Amino acid sequence: MSVRRRGGTPHPLAQRKQQEVCNRVYLSTIGWSKRAVGTDGADRRRLTTISANVFALGAVSLVTDISAEMVTAVLPLYLVLGLQLGPMAYGVVDGTYTGATALLRIVGGYVADRTRSRKAVAGMGYALSAVAKLGLLAAGRSVAAIGLVIAVDRTGKGLRTAPRDALITLSTPPDTLGRAFGVHRAMDSLGAFLGPLVALAVLAAAGQSFDAVFVTSFCIAVLGVVLLVLFVRDRRDVKPAAATVSPRDAVSLLRDAPVRRLVLAACLLGLATVGDGFVYLLLQRREELNAGWFPLLAVGTNLGYLLLAAPIGTLADRVGRLRVMLGGYTSLVAVYLLLFGPLGGWPLIVLTLGLYGIFYAATDGVLMALAGPLLPERLRTTGIAIIQTGQALAYLVSSVLFGMAWQAWGPVTATRAAAGGVVVAITATAVLLARPAIAATKEVSS
Repeated sequence: MSVRRRGGTPHPLAQRKQQEVCNRVYLSTIGWSKRAVGTDGADRRRLTTISANVFALGAVSLVTDISAEMVTAVLPLYLVLGLQLGPMAYGVVDGTYTGATALLRIVGGYVADRTRSRKAVAGMGYALSAVAKLGLLAAGRSVAAIGLVIAVDRTGKGLRTAPRDALITLSTPPDTLGRAFGVHRAMDSLGAFLGPLVALAVLAAAGQSFDAVFVTSFCIAVLGVVLLVLFVRDRRDVKPAAATVSPRDAVSLLRDAPVRRLVLAACLLGLATVGDGFVYLLLQRREELNAGWFPLLAVGTNLGYLLLAAPIGTLADRVGRLRVMLGGYTSLVAVYLLLFGPLGGWPLIVLTLGLYGIFYAATDGVLMALAGPLLPERLRTTGIAIIQTGQALAYLVSSVLFGMAWQAWGPVTATRAAAGGVVVAITATAVLLARPAIAATKEVSS
């Protein structure tokens, strides 16, 4: 029974207690716990467990990455050693793999926000990438056909990435986004870790037949689409958007200074990043590794990513996401310098792949966690897509430029120049993002 003042108005103490009870019931229904912090009574909410939707999306990414990495792990070796592509030609193909269809990320993000059907758009992307695996069977040894199939596969990735990441942000309270993305990326990297091993097993069982790898990859990709359809839930806005999302709304995101600075920083960091295939080819040539060991280099990187993604994501929530992300790019500088440093043998391989895993664990999901709180919910997918598109286009330019530098100056000079480029990008990013609106996103409450 509540204590009432004269006139029927509840006593303030009773009102407060009733409100606290209501809050606890509400928070328990959405999986949050609430605790008081400090003497001023301020509340800090934290997610007791990661959302089931995040785990479902992680399972889809795990299965899909097994499929994708089966192909990715053997593709550089096939193109460079099998088809005898030069560094510049390989740079074009490698850039195409990530950047050529980057603009479709914006299309996918915009359509997902306009229709508020993020799951459907992501599903189209996953399905398109699955079908592309069969296209590799028909491509044969034609570099042009392989490039076309890769473009189709990346079209699928371009469509699905932003809606998927937006679903993660909409399924997670802001102050635990780093942890949520860390768990998702850990599951994703588990698939990337298993993919090359599955490819090696298929090659061994099928007499070194690449066609068998492509067919198996297709079947696994289809399983990923099925998991998405059955277990991932679309996250609708709590309140319907006041008006339909228009292209003008999407462009207006870039008028917001924090978002604009984050997009520019993502482009600079993408421009300074060399493709994985280049790193593994340089390591394989430096140590004169047998071609059969080549796919295992990606396994080493993904093992580090797998083990560190969730802990580093949690660390980013605590100490600051910008700080952790810049630390990850510092690890990338060390990777580039180690490729032609004094260290050699297995210590070089283990240290290089370990640092490469740290780089991915500290940058991939952390960048999206950094972006999430800065973007309005109704344009969340579009904003993420703009950031990813800028970085992917920069990566396309980076791959071509590095291939040209390798061919013109040699791998040693090209790699050291890349290390210098990362240092410049880190410095510029620290200046661009060292603002309260961005740097203080380690503990954002909704």
